[in-house]
Amino acid sequence: MAIERGKSLEVGQLHTLTIEKVAHGGHFVARYEGHVIFVRHAISGETVEVKITGVAKSFVRADAYKIITASPERVLPPCQFAAPDLCGGCDFQHISTPYQRLLKAEVIKEQFSRLAKMDVQVEVEEVGPPTHWRTRSIAASDENGRLGFYASRTHNVVAVDDCMILVEELKFPELAKKIWPPRSRVEIAVSGQSERTLAIASAHRGSKSRITEGPKVAHEIIEGRTLEVSQNSFWQSHSLAPLVLTQAVLEFVQRGDHVLDLYGGVGLFTAAVLDRIGSSGKVDLIESSSTASQDAQRNFDGNSQVRIYKGDVDAELKKVSAANLVIVDPPREGAGKSVLVQVVRYRPRSIVYVACDPASLARDSAYLSELGYELSALRAFDLFPMTHHVECVAHFEPSQKAPNKVS
Repeated sequence: MAIERGKSLEVGQLHTLTIEKVAHGGHFVARYEGHVIFVRHAISGETVEVKITGVAKSFVRADAYKIITASPERVLPPCQFAAPDLCGGCDFQHISTPYQRLLKAEVIKEQFSRLAKMDVQVEVEEVGPPTHWRTRSIAASDENGRLGFYASRTHNVVAVDDCMILVEELKFPELAKKIWPPRSRVEIAVSGQSERTLAIASAHRGSKSRITEGPKVAHEIIEGRTLEVSQNSFWQSHSLAPLVLTQAVLEFVQRGDHVLDLYGGVGLFTAAVLDRIGSSGKVDLIESSSTASQDAQRNFDGNSQVRIYKGDVDAELKKVSAANLVIVDPPREGAGKSVLVQVVRYRPRSIVYVACDPASLARDSAYLSELGYELSALRAFDLFPMTHHVECVAHFEPSQKAPNKVS
């Protein structure tokens, strides 16, 4: 039955609302005259005055501009640009950091309940300080060449003089003093070996960047092995993420394992598992990015235990004959059923799934359940403090119940 709505809502309108639960994506839910409203810069339990910022068919977006009754978890944001109409990078700076983690745990639980029909309990683990953790970032310049970041869901660049979540080695305040080519994308990164790289591109989607400072290839050290990481290859953005995630994955690795490293990038997890699997083990790494797979080829050149497959994961999986441990570290949209159907055909002892999006993880967990694998362990890490993002590591084992027929 359709929901009967009262007054129509329009962009720019002001309304006083009571904020309900947190929602996936950095918003909080409120309701008005039958409309579901997703509100930024609010906290559950607050009474706020909001301005409508967007109207869609099934929901409305808004920003909290005036706090009438504040939550006890509300704090003064450490960054002056973390406010409505300003930088859209941080969703949660106005929330105490312990409560940020509780909210993220609520989101994980809700996504699993709704999408996977699973009741999970998880604590989001603190990793490090809530500021100065990010080693890679994409900034933008406005029409006057001032450096900054986009306001939420817009192409409006908000010029800033500093970014509180970037590591100090990036020296962002120095970069902010410069005049950049107008309407550009500015990619900034610093490696674990203090190699800073800057690259510039047009702000147009798909435009190729050119390096203006620093090396084309940086270096990261994992388990005593040096990995080459090209400027446009993926690498975890939190300075502690490579250590935290590899340690979580290594809990499930055994000597002699045949490891399948899906979406393996430049070889983060492959490098981490080699000592653990020993000389009798081997790794098949699949990566679709040509740049990252070329990095991986160089990183493991001459290592007979590692084989690199370049191409679409779904297609390249057909070339792999066996695996007893599968590591899945997909992009935000998840692995998807087609890939997971192929994975379970190996009947691996363990599937370790590293996820940056709890909704995608929940959907894929439901697929794995259908295919005969059950969730046996789930950890979550606060690798994106001050934002709504959270990283999970999930472990799946063969279920005792019979799987659905795999087609």
